[in-house]
Amino acid sequence: MRSTFCLRTTLCYSALIAMMPAIAIAAPFTVKVDDLNRGQFANEQVYGGFGCHGANVSPHISWSNVPRGTRSIVVTIHDVDAPTEGLGWTHWQVANIPASESSLEKGASGTASLMPTGAVETLTDFGESKYGGPCPPQGESHRYVVTASALAVSHIDVSSASSAALVAYQMHGKVLGRAQYVAKYRRPPG
Repeated sequence: MRSTFCLRTTLCYSALIAMMPAIAIAAPFTVKVDDLNRGQFANEQVYGGFGCHGANVSPHISWSNVPRGTRSIVVTIHDVDAPTEGLGWTHWQVANIPASESSLEKGASGTASLMPTGAVETLTDFGESKYGGPCPPQGESHRYVVTASALAVSHIDVSSASSAALVAYQMHGKVLGRAQYVAKYRRPPG
């Protein structure tokens, strides 16, 4: 009798499991920045101005596992520690990257042949529509939040003259997911 009960219980559990829909656990949406030294920007990516003497080369940024329904990507690099009364500093913003792309190549900023077709570099807080690398005040270490935003639309209404605030406004209500990576840079004391 006991073995019959166990057999029936096992069959019942097996039947229940078979009737349950498969639950797919998707890998998380992630963004990665190459060319860093233990999470720190190298002189190659540092700004060439404001007293900094870097090469100002945009880094290779890649993302994976975008949310289902993603039609475009926006990538932003923002210094959250900039001495701007809590506003931070936008170092790079690229909008309208096709969902079929999974990276921005090293040195892509300002180089049409390396930039994904249709992508738009918008204004940074340096006043230019191209990458501007880290350049904190002397002796300070800052965090640079690299964000890949997956959008439900193929493009937003922005141009190279659009500010970071306008890009954020155009993204409002269209973001399916965000992935972030925090890089750092410490400028040596004078």
